[in-house]
Amino acid sequence: MGTIDPVTLAVLNGRLEQIADEMDATLFRSAFNPIIAEAHDASHGLYDAITGETLVQGKSGLPIFVGAMAFAVKAVIDKVAKDGGLADGDVYIFNDPYAGGTHLSDFRLVRPVFRDGEVFCYLASVGHYHDVGGNVPGNYNPVATECFQEGFLMPLVKLFEAGRFRQDIVDILQANSRLPGSLYGDLNGQINALDLGVKRLVDLLEQYGEATVKTAFIELKARAAALMRAQITDLPDGTYRAQDFLDNDGIVDEPLPLALAITVAGDRLTLDFTGSAPGCLGPVNIARSTTVAACYVAMKHVFKEVPANAGVLEPIDFVIPEGSILAAEAPRPVGGYTETILRLIDMVFQSLAQAAPERVNGCAYGTINALSLTGHRADGRRWVMFSFFGGGHGGHPEGDGLNHGNAPISTATIPPLEILEAAYPVVFRQWALRDDSGGPGRHRGGLGAVYEIELLEEKADVFLFGERGRFPPPGVVGGWPAALNRFSYPTPDGEAQPPMASKMVDIKIKRGQAVRLETPGGGGYGPPEERDPHAVARDVRLGFVSSSSARDAYRVVVGDDGTLDGPATAGLRAGKAA
Repeated sequence: MGTIDPVTLAVLNGRLEQIADEMDATLFRSAFNPIIAEAHDASHGLYDAITGETLVQGKSGLPIFVGAMAFAVKAVIDKVAKDGGLADGDVYIFNDPYAGGTHLSDFRLVRPVFRDGEVFCYLASVGHYHDVGGNVPGNYNPVATECFQEGFLMPLVKLFEAGRFRQDIVDILQANSRLPGSLYGDLNGQINALDLGVKRLVDLLEQYGEATVKTAFIELKARAAALMRAQITDLPDGTYRAQDFLDNDGIVDEPLPLALAITVAGDRLTLDFTGSAPGCLGPVNIARSTTVAACYVAMKHVFKEVPANAGVLEPIDFVIPEGSILAAEAPRPVGGYTETILRLIDMVFQSLAQAAPERVNGCAYGTINALSLTGHRADGRRWVMFSFFGGGHGGHPEGDGLNHGNAPISTATIPPLEILEAAYPVVFRQWALRDDSGGPGRHRGGLGAVYEIELLEEKADVFLFGERGRFPPPGVVGGWPAALNRFSYPTPDGEAQPPMASKMVDIKIKRGQAVRLETPGGGGYGPPEERDPHAVARDVRLGFVSSSSARDAYRVVVGDDGTLDGPATAGLRAGKAA
């Protein structure tokens, strides 16, 4: 295949990343659905023509999508090998969560790029559609017991055949959505993103030639794998274990254990999930491909210097028990996959904190809190407000965790309240940081948030799919856990909370009533009593930490006016009564 000089390789790497970034931007700017347009719940990438492996990913989309998409592209490659008939101008569409998907809301478009009659690579686009049928508007159905209750399943079919658009496929898609106009707009945004990607890639190939660009793909993957091996070699050999829990599966109110043992042996890692719960009735199962994709994201958090392509996974072996919650097969429900993959990332942090505490963070807030409000406007039009919400990130070796960030599975953003209020008949009574929600530590976990949402229409149904209502986000290296997730809603007998902590359907509210969501912060990093007392006093003055928490968690005495009491603090930390 030849060699490539470092300067040309760097230039090509930047140009290839720019192609994926431009595809991201094209969809974000043209999508109808705020979850894509504002929250950037979508992603694009370039994939290997034979294996489907990730070659290049965009920097603005969701990394979890890019990791899972490699399996989706491989599913297309396997279908073509079986059925034949692949042509220039074909585009496949599907949302099958068991064929490299995630859940039914995420639609994938895969398009081959031909050069001289052969597939040079594949381009792929994935986006979270606003509504794809199922029992719950917005599709996060916490009481689903099979995928058919979560939405409609589209197998791998051609949306374009040799460039000919298949309107019949679009008709099927729109007929199965409560918001067909939104779906149509998002779909066309994805099509245009792929069109632009093909144009940009062809321009690049015309300038540098297929052989040079293909050599760059090989070299970039090899360098990522070599760097990953070098990073692993720096870790002490051994096995490092973590266990965490999901609150429940939405059907049976019992915790679901997840277990991870990471073994470091020379320049290889083994991630062994033996001991994790078997497949469950409710929708917190995930497919094996999703488990691997979550680990890909976690590795990128820990080994930040490694380029984002398939080389990251080359020195990693996986043990994922068949029949477990982490290896779901049809028709087990998978709608809440986000909650489970967040727990996997948490466990990677907890495990590797034992081997490389200088690399990891306290756990982030650990739930997207998928909240749907839905009803009809006065003129009869249907509205569905689906959104996810932020929380605190974990404290880290260099400082405190981020306040009110988005989940670490993505680079998505939280939809602004101005957009939500403009699009839906709601008003936010409160959108604020939640005091005492970050886990205490030498470096404090970031704060969660408080959202209070009032209904402006006559009535609405409310659905919540969350987690961390019973098992708080852990700290690491002696850091304390963050606050629990909390949701409340009005009833004739007063304020109530979901019996299953963070999951509930068919909550009824009326005009002027509000639901309230209080999200967790991030786990702390390092022992709280090692935190600088002046930093604790500043937190109290800012309203991040109460004076009682300053005393109880940090052993710091702060006066009512926010002033640090140095002598009393020294005595308290020395074990004397203040």
